[in-house]
Amino acid sequence: MVALMGLDLGLKLDLPEEEPYDTVIIGGGPAGLTAAIYAARAKLKTLVLDKHPKAGALGMTSKIENYPGVPKAISGAELLEILRQQAIEFGAEYVQAQVTGVDLLKEPKEVISSVGIFYGQTIIIATGAMGHKPSIPGEARLIGKGVSYCAVCDAPFFAGKDVAIIGDNDEALDELDFVSRFAKTVYLISHHREPKASPETIERAKSLTNVFWLLGTKVVAIEGEKQVEGIVIEKDGKRERLPISGVFIYLIGTQPVTDFLNGQVELTEQGCIKVDPETKMTNVPGVFAVGDVTCKEIRQAVIAAAEGAIAALETDKFLRKRAKARSDWA
Repeated sequence: MVALMGLDLGLKLDLPEEEPYDTVIIGGGPAGLTAAIYAARAKLKTLVLDKHPKAGALGMTSKIENYPGVPKAISGAELLEILRQQAIEFGAEYVQAQVTGVDLLKEPKEVISSVGIFYGQTIIIATGAMGHKPSIPGEARLIGKGVSYCAVCDAPFFAGKDVAIIGDNDEALDELDFVSRFAKTVYLISHHREPKASPETIERAKSLTNVFWLLGTKVVAIEGEKQVEGIVIEKDGKRERLPISGVFIYLIGTQPVTDFLNGQVELTEQGCIKVDPETKMTNVPGVFAVGDVTCKEIRQAVIAAAEGAIAALETDKFLRKRAKARSDWA
């Protein structure tokens, strides 16, 4: 079991072994899972850390009918499940966790997540480009002072207090379930009139007795000096202030997800990770990046998957100190 601040969260975790992974893949979209398939098949000890199976662009896509080898239309979540199971069958480990920090200059490299610390000889970053740039007045100033993007990381700090969750996708409603175990009252706020999560997730969320749904509502400000003290909401042109102690934000954006890197890899002016176009390696040896986090001009699942395969083969080459990557034809 894991305990924070003396609180038993009831989470049963597989803690990292002393021996580091050959590669730790951050992100469970088409790029990350394809990298896991190729890395595990090459007999590399492989770990995938995925924030949420439906958090990325593909996971939220309702219909796909142009992915090679999949003749019938399926949802993005279904396609990802196929890739995930294929990676696991080849020996990759899969852990649902939010990565909050890294130390890429350590050997082995360190990955800090919501469920523990993991170590890898190499890292493949495949976090996509749906990051949320702080946009609500007061949000950026109060990050870490009541504004959070990770329920497992911070929910215990708000035990017995009133909080808000902004967002209505599957990730937000799954996090709502966790936050509601600690908070006295949770306000679920979305500017949509109907939640965008799956029906089963909505049904589960609506069974929570300490949650108040504020749909068709917009948060126009987060208030507080040294700590979050309240939010200002607007619905149908009328504004109201809610006194709360914390805000968990799950809004979808278009920014490359790189905040956890803390400036340890080189970025472009647009905030995308710079990589060698052939090897997908960043400026840090042994650290690769693939998919939308590198800001591709054409964003397609098949392209992200191809880059994941390249990164895995280059990782194998790097670890085995080969002169060139070995093609996987068998």
